[in-house]
Amino acid sequence: MTTSATAPGGGTPAAEPPAQRQPAGGTTVRWTVLDDMPIGPLLVAATPQGLVKVEFRAGERAVRSVLGRLAARFGTEPVRDDAPAPDSVLGRAAAELRAYFAGTLRDFTVPLDWSLSGGFNLRVLLELAASVPYGGVVGYQTLADRVGEPGAARAVGVAMGSNPLPVVVACHRVVESNGNLGGFGGGLPIKRQLLALEGVLPEPLF
Repeated sequence: MTTSATAPGGGTPAAEPPAQRQPAGGTTVRWTVLDDMPIGPLLVAATPQGLVKVEFRAGERAVRSVLGRLAARFGTEPVRDDAPAPDSVLGRAAAELRAYFAGTLRDFTVPLDWSLSGGFNLRVLLELAASVPYGGVVGYQTLADRVGEPGAARAVGVAMGSNPLPVVVACHRVVESNGNLGGFGGGLPIKRQLLALEGVLPEPLF
């Protein structure tokens, strides 16, 4: 995946360490809900630095919860923007997500803001983004090995559950070593849909 992480000068691949985070207070967060997604509504939020949050099942209750957490983290109330400029982070994210679900985009290039992740979780998510392409899968144990923590397969699962940027940072591509799907924060039906879209699984009949 060629998803970008924010860094001075821009264009830094997601696999590289993220730039030093800016102080949280006063950072503007803009958000919208994409109601036309085949997996259900997605809340998408962005700072000036990059895409910061993707949330499945973005009904009213979920939206309130996410916006409250974002306000607490960034120090200002998020601003709804249902018509973002095409060249803004939010506009790019919305366009790329629509293209992904239409089958016309495989690699996300929208910059990412990793403010909602850190430590081991971030290390694992960066490795996932850098090394597991569209149409591929990887085991929890394999990811643990790749980040130099061979005893941390279970912690890799926790890291996937913490992913603030699902779909864009493709935690749906992480499966169990025996071929089972494993867990998924958005629910297994959505995980199956995403893997079917990428050709890993057959399309569900209904």
